[in-house]
Amino acid sequence: MGAHLARRYLGEAETEPDPLQLPTFPAELGLPNRTPRVMVATAQQLAGGRVPLEQRDFCAHHLLRLLRCQRDAFPLPWQCQDLRHAWDACQHRDYVMRMKEFERERRLLQRQKRIRQREAAAATGE
Repeated sequence: MGAHLARRYLGEAETEPDPLQLPTFPAELGLPNRTPRVMVATAQQLAGGRVPLEQRDFCAHHLLRLLRCQRDAFPLPWQCQDLRHAWDACQHRDYVMRMKEFERERRLLQRQKRIRQREAAAATGE
Protein backbone atom coordinates (compact mmCIF):
# COMPACT_ATOMS: atom_id res chain seq x y z
CA MET A 1 0.00 0.00 0.00
CA GLY A 2 2.99 2.31 0.39
CA ALA A 3 4.04 2.11 -3.26
CA HIS A 4 2.38 5.43 -4.03
CA LEU A 5 4.47 7.08 -1.30
CA ALA A 6 7.69 5.63 -2.71
CA ARG A 7 6.81 6.81 -6.22
CA ARG A 8 5.82 10.23 -4.91
CA TYR A 9 9.03 10.85 -2.96
CA LEU A 10 11.51 9.08 -5.21
CA GLY A 11 10.88 10.78 -8.50
CA GLU A 12 7.44 10.57 -10.10
CA ALA A 13 5.65 13.17 -8.00
CA GLU A 14 4.01 14.95 -10.94
CA THR A 15 2.28 11.77 -12.14
CA GLU A 16 1.37 10.47 -8.70
CA PRO A 17 -2.02 11.64 -7.37
CA ASP A 18 -2.41 12.78 -3.80
CA PRO A 19 -4.52 10.16 -2.00
CA LEU A 20 -5.97 12.83 0.32
CA GLN A 21 -7.32 15.01 -2.52
CA LEU A 22 -10.34 14.60 -4.77
CA PRO A 23 -9.79 13.43 -8.35
CA THR A 24 -8.78 16.20 -10.74
CA PHE A 25 -10.19 14.66 -13.92
CA PRO A 26 -13.90 14.46 -14.76
CA ALA A 27 -15.57 11.24 -13.62
CA GLU A 28 -16.90 10.39 -17.09
CA LEU A 29 -13.48 10.62 -18.75
CA GLY A 30 -12.78 7.11 -20.01
CA LEU A 31 -15.95 5.67 -18.47
CA PRO A 32 -18.97 7.12 -20.27
CA ASN A 33 -21.74 5.15 -18.49
CA ARG A 34 -20.51 5.79 -15.00
CA THR A 35 -23.00 6.67 -12.27
CA PRO A 36 -21.96 8.74 -9.24
CA ARG A 37 -21.96 7.04 -5.87
CA VAL A 38 -24.52 8.25 -3.35
CA MET A 39 -24.91 7.82 0.38
CA VAL A 40 -27.84 5.58 1.30
CA ALA A 41 -28.00 6.61 4.96
CA THR A 42 -28.75 10.23 5.83
CA ALA A 43 -26.74 12.34 8.26
CA GLN A 44 -29.60 12.23 10.76
CA GLN A 45 -29.69 8.43 10.66
CA LEU A 46 -25.95 8.23 11.19
CA ALA A 47 -26.03 10.67 14.07
CA GLY A 48 -29.00 8.86 15.63
CA GLY A 49 -27.23 5.52 15.28
CA ARG A 50 -24.09 6.98 16.88
CA VAL A 51 -21.90 5.95 13.97
CA PRO A 52 -18.35 7.30 14.49
CA LEU A 53 -17.25 9.98 12.03
CA GLU A 54 -14.42 7.85 10.63
CA GLN A 55 -16.91 5.12 9.67
CA ARG A 56 -19.41 7.37 7.86
CA ASP A 57 -18.69 6.19 4.35
CA PHE A 58 -20.67 4.62 1.51
CA CYS A 59 -21.16 1.46 3.62
CA ALA A 60 -22.60 3.23 6.65
CA HIS A 61 -26.11 1.91 6.00
CA HIS A 62 -24.79 -1.63 6.47
CA LEU A 63 -23.01 -0.55 9.64
CA LEU A 64 -26.21 0.99 11.00
CA ARG A 65 -28.06 -2.30 10.65
CA LEU A 66 -25.13 -4.20 12.17
CA LEU A 67 -24.89 -1.91 15.19
CA ARG A 68 -28.66 -2.14 15.73
CA CYS A 69 -28.51 -5.93 15.54
CA GLN A 70 -25.57 -6.08 17.95
CA ARG A 71 -27.43 -3.87 20.38
CA ASP A 72 -30.66 -5.90 20.16
CA ALA A 73 -29.00 -9.32 20.37
CA PHE A 74 -26.34 -8.31 22.89
CA PRO A 75 -25.14 -11.49 24.53
CA LEU A 76 -25.35 -13.44 21.26
CA PRO A 77 -23.06 -11.72 18.72
CA TRP A 78 -23.22 -14.58 16.20
CA GLN A 79 -26.84 -13.70 15.39
CA CYS A 80 -25.55 -10.70 13.41
CA GLN A 81 -23.09 -12.69 11.34
CA ASP A 82 -24.87 -12.11 8.01
CA LEU A 83 -25.02 -8.36 8.61
CA ARG A 84 -21.33 -8.34 9.52
CA HIS A 85 -20.55 -10.19 6.31
CA ALA A 86 -22.60 -7.69 4.27
CA TRP A 87 -20.76 -4.77 5.88
CA ASP A 88 -17.34 -6.39 5.35
CA ALA A 89 -18.17 -7.13 1.71
CA CYS A 90 -19.29 -3.53 1.18
CA GLN A 91 -16.07 -2.26 2.80
CA HIS A 92 -14.03 -4.46 0.48
CA ARG A 93 -15.92 -3.26 -2.62
CA ASP A 94 -15.42 0.34 -1.46
CA TYR A 95 -11.68 -0.26 -1.00
CA VAL A 96 -11.38 -1.80 -4.48
CA MET A 97 -13.32 1.14 -5.95
CA ARG A 98 -11.01 3.65 -4.26
CA MET A 99 -7.92 1.80 -5.51
CA LYS A 100 -9.34 1.78 -9.04
CA GLU A 101 -10.01 5.51 -8.75
CA PHE A 102 -6.44 6.11 -7.59
CA GLU A 103 -5.01 4.03 -10.44
CA ARG A 104 -7.27 5.77 -12.98
CA GLU A 105 -6.11 9.16 -11.74
CA ARG A 106 -2.47 8.05 -11.89
CA ARG A 107 -2.79 6.77 -15.46
CA LEU A 108 -4.58 9.94 -16.58
CA LEU A 109 -1.80 12.04 -15.05
CA GLN A 110 0.79 9.96 -16.90
CA ARG A 111 -1.21 10.39 -20.13
CA GLN A 112 -1.38 14.14 -19.57
CA LYS A 113 2.39 14.25 -19.02
CA ARG A 114 3.06 12.27 -22.24
CA ILE A 115 0.80 14.60 -24.23
CA ARG A 116 2.58 17.67 -22.86
CA GLN A 117 5.97 16.14 -23.65
CA ARG A 118 4.84 15.33 -27.21
CA GLU A 119 3.55 18.89 -27.67
CA ALA A 120 6.79 20.36 -26.30
CA ALA A 121 8.86 18.14 -28.59
CA ALA A 122 6.72 19.11 -31.58
CA ALA A 123 7.03 22.81 -30.70
CA THR A 124 10.83 22.66 -30.39
CA GLY A 125 11.16 20.46 -33.48
CA GLU A 126 9.37 22.87 -35.77
